[in-house]
Amino acid sequence: MIGEAARRLAIERLAPLADRLDVGEGRREFLANLKLLAQSGFMTLNCSTEYGGARAGTVAFARAIEEFAYACAATATTVSVTNLVAELIEAVGSATQKSHYIQKISSGEYPAASFCLTEAGAGSDPAGMSTRARRDGDGFVLDGEKLYISSGEYAGLFVVWAVTDPGRPKGKGISCFLVEPQSEGITIGRAERKMGQTGSATNSVTFDHCRISASALIGTENEGFRIAVGELAGGRIGIAALSLGIARAAMDKATAFVKQRQQFGQTIASFQGVQWMLADRATDLEAARLLILNAAAKRDRGEAFGKEASMAKLFASEAAHRATDTAIQLYGGAGYIRDNGVERLARDARITRIYEGTSEIQRLIIARSLLG
Repeated sequence: MIGEAARRLAIERLAPLADRLDVGEGRREFLANLKLLAQSGFMTLNCSTEYGGARAGTVAFARAIEEFAYACAATATTVSVTNLVAELIEAVGSATQKSHYIQKISSGEYPAASFCLTEAGAGSDPAGMSTRARRDGDGFVLDGEKLYISSGEYAGLFVVWAVTDPGRPKGKGISCFLVEPQSEGITIGRAERKMGQTGSATNSVTFDHCRISASALIGTENEGFRIAVGELAGGRIGIAALSLGIARAAMDKATAFVKQRQQFGQTIASFQGVQWMLADRATDLEAARLLILNAAAKRDRGEAFGKEASMAKLFASEAAHRATDTAIQLYGGAGYIRDNGVERLARDARITRIYEGTSEIQRLIIARSLLG
């Protein structure tokens, strides 16, 4: 039911805007869509109904992200990250934090929410961050710079990780904070000029003597890195589902094209070489779907799911690359033309092998799990 509802919204509201977002237009309509998605329950899919959430579970979340990505990967990225912020708050936040922040996300008062984790020297190694939060009176002072922050310029809330005890071993003295962007001492950098998913703004966020209250701390002080690792695992299911949505869109376009494109007196779908390309990619998509649903179901059952999430993210993102590349090849020269849409899907898919942990990092996680 949730997948069907997501599909209807994707067709009616997201798909018509995707090409305009790709060329830097349509921001007002984009923000309106985000509010509609929030009010329809899609920004807090796995949060309690007490706070305006849907408590639909991870399987439903994955289905929704897949449908949104089929229409517009930029919107799907925003929805995925915002859901994870809401889930984090419900998982480790205080009763006051849950009531205050989750309801603002679910109502659409916050257009989106962002994770501020990555730094210039802390990407695949987030424990190496240098952003500091030092105690000052009855609060903290934040100093540092975060990079590649999704939705940075229109997020209503940041989840910020910072070192609170530099004397502890690496990764053991990091804490997590909830910070609103209008706080004094915060500067949002210009939107990065990206290869794909251009509708989803990506910004740097600088904290310069940014004073926050003690109530901004979420979870236990100096235990924030554990929170980050747990949320990254959940985020990988979202990016895997997003990858699947892009791949499906590419192959649906390619399949329709080869059934009407004529060469040598027949449609190119008649040629065995083309048929085998379609068969290989269809198999990729089905395998990706099953890996995603397995990881999501394990998470919903409360079982360990980190290895499965990494497998799903690794396979689905690599499959999306193969699918979009195959789609361009099947279109031939037409696939290289923007008006036909498959080149945008290829650009949108490329980042899926990088964010929420690169394919190489996923392989390390899987191998370490296998080796104990």
